[in-house]
Amino acid sequence: MTDRPPLPPFDRESALTKVQAAEDAWNTRDPERVAGAYTADSAWRNRDAFFTGRPAIIEFLTAKWNRELDYALRKNLWTFGENRIAVRFQYESHDANGQWWRSYGNELWEFAPNGLMSRREASINDRGISADERRIFGARPESEDGLDFPLWLSSPADPEGDCSHDAHRPRLW
Repeated sequence: MTDRPPLPPFDRESALTKVQAAEDAWNTRDPERVAGAYTADSAWRNRDAFFTGRPAIIEFLTAKWNRELDYALRKNLWTFGENRIAVRFQYESHDANGQWWRSYGNELWEFAPNGLMSRREASINDRGISADERRIFGARPESEDGLDFPLWLSSPADPEGDCSHDAHRPRLW
């Protein structure tokens, strides 16, 4: 069994390192590279899909990135524990018709002692956006590693990120 540092138990620095490594790998859009970070029997829930094992992960990610074109992701550490990490993320992609989407989500990760992820649970919501609302362009530059991002990534018409003008989205605070 090969180790995949950093290994649990996690501290803040090692959790941040793990999150950035995951973001970097997912931004390659290489299903086999991404699947290599998971145990052979890793259990996944992604939205409403449930599956187990690296071959299923590769199949899932291949279909995902064939559907979600020009995918670009940002992940941020939310919290961590001994062998668990929670992240929030946003990614943008477009479909075959050219419609852009921003997807917002949370993931719960559990790690084996060797640092491979043994469980991943993802809850994700999608929001259609216009091309001029895009804010995520390719992989994050190293100079921005670990930087937080706002809940709402604003559009050029709304530089403060105030989405209160959205008639279909009530303000909660």
